[in-house]
Amino acid sequence: MNSNITYFEKTGQLNTEATFQLVKESLETHNIKKIVLASTTGNGAKKALEFFKDTDVKLIILPHQFDFSSKTNRFSQELVDELKLAGHEVHFGTMLFHTEKLFGSSIPTIIANFLRCFSEGVKVCYEIVLMATDAGYLSSNERVIAIAGTGLGSDTAMIMQAASTQNLKNLRINEIICKPLNEISNS
Repeated sequence: MNSNITYFEKTGQLNTEATFQLVKESLETHNIKKIVLASTTGNGAKKALEFFKDTDVKLIILPHQFDFSSKTNRFSQELVDELKLAGHEVHFGTMLFHTEKLFGSSIPTIIANFLRCFSEGVKVCYEIVLMATDAGYLSSNERVIAIAGTGLGSDTAMIMQAASTQNLKNLRINEIICKPLNEISNS
């Protein structure tokens, strides 16, 4: 089997449109019906809602959990309502790689930093698929496309087989659709 991976030279929101287009092509090729999308402010969720509106794909949106970085969540309740009305899901779950204060352990941070060696988006894709499975939006081994990014926007997409945190070793990346090069600058 041959498959192409797109590598972006820069990270962030300038790659959102291209990432969504690559995902749309993969949805058709692989007959996948669910997208798991990280969206901190809701801008990515709005773009995805518009971009994928003429498909039969279900969006599962994962914003930051409440009280993560500010007292109010930047993802509006109005957008939650709009997404749900359109048949999609929004889940404000505990961000699994940010639980060191809860469990008093640095292991989640170590895992997150290891995954960031691939890219921030790869780390987030792992995290959101686990979260969505724990919440019951995905079944174990279900093939989905996870979309995440670096900072704002989307620059990473992967075809994954879902798993819950109880079966972490079963989480799989089947294909990388796109990701940033993730180079460290020498400047």
